[in-house]
This record gives sequence, C-alpha cells and structure tokens, in this order.
Amino acid sequence: MSEKSENNSKVWFVTGSSRGLGRTFVEAALSRGDRVAATARSTESFDDLIAVYGDAVLPLAMDVTDKEAVFASVQQAHAHFGRLDVIVNNAGYAQIGAIEELSEQDLRDQLETNVFGAVWVIQAALPHLRGQGSGHIIQLSSAAGLIASPLGGAYHASKWALEGLNEALAGEVAEFGVKVTIIEPGGFATRKGKNPDPLNNGHLAATNPVYDGLRHRLGALAGKQPAGDPEAAAQALLKIVDSDAPPLRILFGQGFYPMIQQAYTDRLKTWADWQTLSAQAQGTHP
Repeated sequence: MSEKSENNSKVWFVTGSSRGLGRTFVEAALSRGDRVAATARSTESFDDLIAVYGDAVLPLAMDVTDKEAVFASVQQAHAHFGRLDVIVNNAGYAQIGAIEELSEQDLRDQLETNVFGAVWVIQAALPHLRGQGSGHIIQLSSAAGLIASPLGGAYHASKWALEGLNEALAGEVAEFGVKVTIIEPGGFATRKGKNPDPLNNGHLAATNPVYDGLRHRLGALAGKQPAGDPEAAAQALLKIVDSDAPPLRILFGQGFYPMIQQAYTDRLKTWADWQTLSAQAQGTHP
C-alpha cells in the first residue's frame, strides 16, 4: 500500500464495485493510498480488500435503484471519511432486445438502474461537493452512448440519456468547483479474460423469431473489437481525477474511434445535405 498521507489522499464513492471495471477502479485507488466507499448489492466481495486495506475501504450494501438507500449510503460515506472527492457512477447493465421485443418492465428496469440510479447518486453527493468547493463526478457511459446498433435500443437510450444529463450537469456545477467527466469505454476483458459479448452477457428480452436473422448476423460480429485491459483503464482514470483540467468526455480504448468518427461525419453531411428543407421547415427560403 502506498505511503500517501490522508491529507493528500482522495476519497472515492464508487457504485457497482463488486466486479468489472468498478472493482478495478476501487483496487487502483486503494493501492495508491486513497480511501474508498465501495458499493454493491452485497458486500461479501469486499472481504479481501478489507483484509488488505482495513479502514481505507468502507463497504456499503446498496442498490442504486433504491433512492433512500443511495442517499443514506452517501451520507454514511461522508460521515465516515469526512469528505468526498471522486464520485464514480459505474453501476449499470445492458438490456438486449429489439425495440418490438422489449417489455415495459424491461425498459423501465434499464432506465431505473442506468439513469435514475446515476441521478440519485449525483443528487446525494452534490451538496457535499458544493460545500467543499471541489469534487469530481465520473460517469461511466459507453461507446454505445455515442453510436447505436440494432438490438441495443434500451441500453443505448440509457447511455445517450446519461451523455446529455452529465453534459448539462457539467455546466451547472462548474461554478462550485465541481468537475464532470463522461467515460466512454469500448469492450474490456472483465469476464474470464474475454472481450464481453453484449448479445450473450446482457439481459435478454423475450425473443420474437422475426428478428432471429438479425440476431444471428450481429452475433457473428459481436465481440470482435480487441479487449481492453481493465488495469490500464484504472490507471487512466487516476490520471483523469488528478488532472487540473480533465476532459468532459474521453473514450477508453480506440477500437470504436473510427466508427464514431464516421457516425459524426455522416450526421454533419446529412444535416448539410438537407439544409434547404430545414430552412423551409422554419418558414425561410435560402
């Protein structure tokens, strides 16, 4: 463990810390001497961290969809450590299914966890960050928050919502000394060393056979992006939270960058190509 003093260490509040990138972020912060309130639905997975880091880690059993539990956990973390410096909204999952296949509950559950859960954490933490005049909110989005593909409509809806929500948030809290960064990871090897395949690892909606052909075609392409290293991502995150001028958005991994570039190029071209009709829609005639 680092010899970093408590006066110089940061205090983190990380959701979805039991596995995946969230777990790796927690380990990276603790290993350099920071202190972490690590949340998950069950705290058993933190026993090994407590054995190594003791009071530097505060395990909290919390479901982000439970607003009262979120506010209580944030308050407990602040009372325990005396401050909060880095808020990492990492909890979330992918709902997979064609739009026609999604049940109302599928969509509501996706938004409750990925969007509302993030909002509850932000709302609970902001009074503490404002009071300090400092803090950094890290929102885990996804390359799926920038581009969309078939069968991911619910997941895309949640991640695109988080993109807009946190961009607005950044403008609202800058004057209080609070920073916001949206991280957009590609695929990372967080499941048995393999690049995650969302068609197999997500929550699946009840299937309609009319989309089986599409599922088969996408399944053949899924997981083809090179898997990123979670530990490298954690080290990159440490650099972001230590930066005096962190980015509003940053991609973690370069595999999706050409696709995102092309998507934005296509959007700009489409808007340009249809400018005449756009002007007519406003009642003007260029």
